[in-house]
Amino acid sequence: MLPLPLIANGKGFIRALENDGALAVYAPLEGGYEGRYQRRLRANGYASISLSARGLGDVEAYLMQVHGVRPAHLGKKNIAQEGAVGPIYFAQPIAGYQLENLPAQSKGLVLWILEGYILSQTEIQDLISLTKRVPKLKVVLEMGGDRVFRWQPLLDCLQAA
Repeated sequence: MLPLPLIANGKGFIRALENDGALAVYAPLEGGYEGRYQRRLRANGYASISLSARGLGDVEAYLMQVHGVRPAHLGKKNIAQEGAVGPIYFAQPIAGYQLENLPAQSKGLVLWILEGYILSQTEIQDLISLTKRVPKLKVVLEMGGDRVFRWQPLLDCLQAA
């Protein structure tokens, strides 16, 4: 039996991501397409991280710097020593740590961010500028659903809004 050729091999998607650095993606709501394109990215030498845009906060700090996090207090506060805000825990940068530990033959790191429609224009602009400053970092931002899997440069999506 002959192997079936792929209808879409993802080369256009990968080429667009390499040229622009940040893409806005619209995928069918039934799902499945994201995983296929992530698999194609990994096959082309990229490492991939999936994360949600919810709770992202300061994009630069969350992705590239050690940053403080205040967990929910669950009703137990130590007001005498730490005030009403609670303790601060420091978390590793999500993308910064991964970029430092990429294999030598890797092309870069792709952040696949879900629910990108909740981000503000400023946060989207920060993601675009981050990919310009760090060439090995690429961003794919899911902006909503569509009948077919399609993408456009994130900068075009920002200008349209």
